[in-house]
Amino acid sequence: MQKVELLSPAGNLEKLKIALAYGADAVYGGTSTFSLRIRSGKEFDIDSFKEGIDYAHGLGKKVYCTVNSFPFNSQLKLYENHISKMAELKPDAFIVSSAGVIKIAKKIAPNIPIHLSTQANVMNALDAEVYYDMGVERIITAREISLKDCEAIKRALPKLELEVFVHGSMCFAYSGRCLVSALQMGRVPNRGSCANDCRFPYEIYAYNPETNTTFRLDEEEGVGTYIMNAKDMNMASHVDELLRSGVIDSIKIEGRTKSPYYAGVVTKAYRHAIDDYYAGDFDASRYQAELNTTQNRGFTDAYLLSRPFEKHDTQSHAFTIQDGTHQVSALVSENGESWRCKDKTCIGDTVEIVLPVGVNIDEMDNEFGTITKIEERYWLTFKALISVSGKRFECIHSGDLNDIILPTKLPSYTILRRGIDEAKIKKGLMDCSSSCGE
Repeated sequence: MQKVELLSPAGNLEKLKIALAYGADAVYGGTSTFSLRIRSGKEFDIDSFKEGIDYAHGLGKKVYCTVNSFPFNSQLKLYENHISKMAELKPDAFIVSSAGVIKIAKKIAPNIPIHLSTQANVMNALDAEVYYDMGVERIITAREISLKDCEAIKRALPKLELEVFVHGSMCFAYSGRCLVSALQMGRVPNRGSCANDCRFPYEIYAYNPETNTTFRLDEEEGVGTYIMNAKDMNMASHVDELLRSGVIDSIKIEGRTKSPYYAGVVTKAYRHAIDDYYAGDFDASRYQAELNTTQNRGFTDAYLLSRPFEKHDTQSHAFTIQDGTHQVSALVSENGESWRCKDKTCIGDTVEIVLPVGVNIDEMDNEFGTITKIEERYWLTFKALISVSGKRFECIHSGDLNDIILPTKLPSYTILRRGIDEAKIKKGLMDCSSSCGE
């Protein structure tokens, strides 16, 4: 049986390696040139992107290169030059939105597969056939598509691969076809520089030109004014239905600009969902518990299983983003011998160890700390905070660039975390009496 591919975001080289360590079969990313994520793309230059591609290939995994913005006439030669440079790095596919860029890529790099971006908004078999005839091997469907429509496309074009988004930010506009950011900030979403204006709260006013009077309209109590703020997609509870359909070749996680923690934990949750489905042990509550540890705008299962007009839970009116159930304390280095602080940590603190996929560790105790296993989870208690350079700390704070020695070597990019309430207490943002049972 051909297993579905798990495709994760790679916003930079570190996040690329984390996504692969936590279970991704493939990642997608690119340099800022002609990518729809300019900010994340700036974290890759050609050399580091090549390093990422070579690293993934060394693991037997894939990297898809994003060239998914829309060109002006004046940029066509620049697109040719860019695709030529990217082709030399030997990515496993180009992700492209524009029919013209498909033509350029086929001419310059005919041996590299073309994946059609979700920005092309394919919703039906006829559109899919047009792109398939142009040489597209995979279509990343519009986020508004239904699973039934995916099945219809697959029946019409059985050799065409289908990729669907299953997790991450949702645009309130149609598959990202939005100009609010361009209007207000001069930043064009479909050229990679969205300012996320839809995430802001708005106040609404009524103006009477006869009296030159302006009235502020009060919001309905409890509704809020985040009037364009879409909830985040979360399809983890439906991975079994998607895989059972037999028409989905790849499930995709959004989030190149999100944190290393997000890249690791979300990838791991969907890795387990996929593997558990094939093993006959699917349990949605396990994956949702992990996904709820991440910051989010509230979750919705979006449109794959329900039509857009049938959904009434896709909008978050009251807030732009909320804390997850956990806070990252530290990220372990690539060599596994030290960690860097992401949240205030002191001698005596205990943090949970979140391991990459497929690895285990042993319990231990020494002068630096102890590792214990409780109910299938590992916990690390710090006895000493000593940097690689020999500095000693009672506490170390977020953003400190000292590499702190671990009590034992851990797998590359292991995550250390604590509950969000504990993290807020340490920051002085919450009184212990509100959560400590007093």
